[in-house]
Amino acid sequence: MPAKPDPLQVRIAAFNHARGGGVAVHKAGRGYSLISERTGAPIARLRPTGQADRVQVLWWNGVRWGASGPFGIATLPLDEALDYIASEPHFWISA
Repeated sequence: MPAKPDPLQVRIAAFNHARGGGVAVHKAGRGYSLISERTGAPIARLRPTGQADRVQVLWWNGVRWGASGPFGIATLPLDEALDYIASEPHFWISA
């Protein structure tokens, strides 16, 4: 029996596709890593909170995943988190 599709991963992939692609989505551990298909560089990490579709948005600081904003880790509904990542240039520095 085939594995049931992961609903969050499907939504992340659909957002990526609607914007023209270029981002690979890898489920690992407790979250999803978004990686540039062009450079292989990390873009962002989404960690589900267990509260509906809310996720923590993490940024790759060159060494590890960390807070994505000056006031700590942004926690948003998935669609808002994806818009945040797409519109904030600091996520795309290495991509």
